[in-house]
Amino acid sequence: MRSSHPRSAAVAALVATALATGLLAGSADAAEGAVSADPIRIHDIQGTTRISPLNGKQVADVEGIVTGVRTYGSRGFWIQDPDADDNDATSEGVFVFTNAVPTVAVGDAVKVSGTVGEYIPGGLTSGNQSVTQISKPTVTVVSSGNALPEATAINEYTVPAEYAPAGDPAAGGSINGLTLEPSRYALDHYESLEGMNVKIGTSRVVGATDPYSELWVTVKGWENTAKRGGTIYGSHESQNTGRLQIQQLAPLAQQPFPVANVGDRLTGTTEGPLDFNQFGGYTLVARTLGTVKAGTLAPEKTKPQAEQELAVATYNVENLDPTDPQEKFDALAKAVVENLASPDVLALEEIQDDNGAKNDGTVSAEQTLAKFTAAISAAGGPAYQWRTVNPEDKKDGGEPGGNIRQVFLFNPARVSFTERAPGDAVTATAVTKVNGKAALTHSPGRIDPANPAWADSRKPLAGEFVFRGKTVFVIANHFGSKGGDEGLTSHHQPPVRSSEAKRLLQAQAVNGFVKQILAEDKNADVLVLGDINDFEFSATTDALADGGALYPAIKSLPKAERYSYVYQGNAQVLDQILTSPAIKKFTYDSVHINAEFSAQNSDHDPQVLRFRP
Repeated sequence: MRSSHPRSAAVAALVATALATGLLAGSADAAEGAVSADPIRIHDIQGTTRISPLNGKQVADVEGIVTGVRTYGSRGFWIQDPDADDNDATSEGVFVFTNAVPTVAVGDAVKVSGTVGEYIPGGLTSGNQSVTQISKPTVTVVSSGNALPEATAINEYTVPAEYAPAGDPAAGGSINGLTLEPSRYALDHYESLEGMNVKIGTSRVVGATDPYSELWVTVKGWENTAKRGGTIYGSHESQNTGRLQIQQLAPLAQQPFPVANVGDRLTGTTEGPLDFNQFGGYTLVARTLGTVKAGTLAPEKTKPQAEQELAVATYNVENLDPTDPQEKFDALAKAVVENLASPDVLALEEIQDDNGAKNDGTVSAEQTLAKFTAAISAAGGPAYQWRTVNPEDKKDGGEPGGNIRQVFLFNPARVSFTERAPGDAVTATAVTKVNGKAALTHSPGRIDPANPAWADSRKPLAGEFVFRGKTVFVIANHFGSKGGDEGLTSHHQPPVRSSEAKRLLQAQAVNGFVKQILAEDKNADVLVLGDINDFEFSATTDALADGGALYPAIKSLPKAERYSYVYQGNAQVLDQILTSPAIKKFTYDSVHINAEFSAQNSDHDPQVLRFRP
């Protein structure tokens, strides 16, 4: 099991680095002022900002009641002072990092001596907030079997509607030095409860149980509700303040973690310490876990295309390669046939080479595609043919050795592929005229593969198809990932989203290519589709649509239905199909079969568009 926030013996060195970088500047002076004859209390350690005024200092005989013990991953325990002060900004709980399995028990009254520190899950460069803790502890158990401090309720009435304060420009946009305002900002509210015993009541699941035994709920059932029960991430300013990650303190061998899908309910009371980790931020680590009550959510099935409709779809099949179990091929194939109604053209992302992640120079994906198309036929689907361009080895990013690429599948009984001097990995396709109509110089071909925008990233795959005598240009994409972006709970507010710069350049390149097609034929049917790795409201999507060249078809759906991916409880758009102006009437469907479910064949939901060319 992944640690909720793995720590190492280098905590002291990490804190020293943080001090050196100025992240914790001023804390030493504040600590001197806090020294007095009175005993140090937990709220003295926590202070009124995210950084302890006693950071780096030794403390002795800090008293508290043990509210939670973690024996795996980041081993340690939480203590809480039952005698709270009257300042809502100061937490009464703190984590004691033991490294070894703790010897205390819940309900023990203890005195702890050790070093106050600020641990940053994910490291200094992650942008994550820090966890105030006591490390290298000496622990004395005073008594056992004590009542726990009453859990603080987290609910729709206590969590503010505004997400976070603006970062301090003088501190590089950080909120670390700002005094907490827990009644005004959600992040401040959660931070003011860091390490404390908290509880939630019955709450809707908005992020399915994942392989790391965690799920997401919302304590605000009305907040940006998706049609099927999730919570829509509709802008960078609607972060959804009610989302909270849930883990459990009990080891899995002792207590299996419940399996939940979006729309299920976590009923009853869930209670335990409030932690912060690098994989989602504020997390209720449940000492007492509620019961999952299953909802009625089922995978969707799209409507079959009519005889005169062309159905075009996109599906990220998540690193598919021949070493995957046959069950994955069969499940994906069944989805293509039953849930996507066997689209006429299907753009696939993350098709790996013939030996997957084995890094030996293999770039062909013939075996992967033969195995997948055979599975589709076996599931009752058409005998799809495929077209692709093999990448250069290790040039397109993704899992090392996997050489992922986009691929066109098409049903030859319904649509034909126009082959024109098939391109290779380094040859750019261009727009020309053939018989007075726009055409590609290479079909299939790659768009501008030498452009630095595509360095270590998948190059777009362009192809010409003919349906009922009409040419349709299809451009399959897999833009750069969001890797390296800071999370919503970053100490920088707004968070730094460094990955956007590359996708913006990629979008501009594709938009420019589409404009070249439209310059030759303003009535050309062009579809740009794939894993765009960005939201429908993003600068990336705006750049793709620039000048009216394309329309993000997912915007034709009601806002409560706009999503293809669920991340940290936020239902969001990553996969898209965009249309040229000639495609005026269409039906669009984001087919929800994966993202909302604990059992997934991929982490993405496929998209389907039907229209009459």
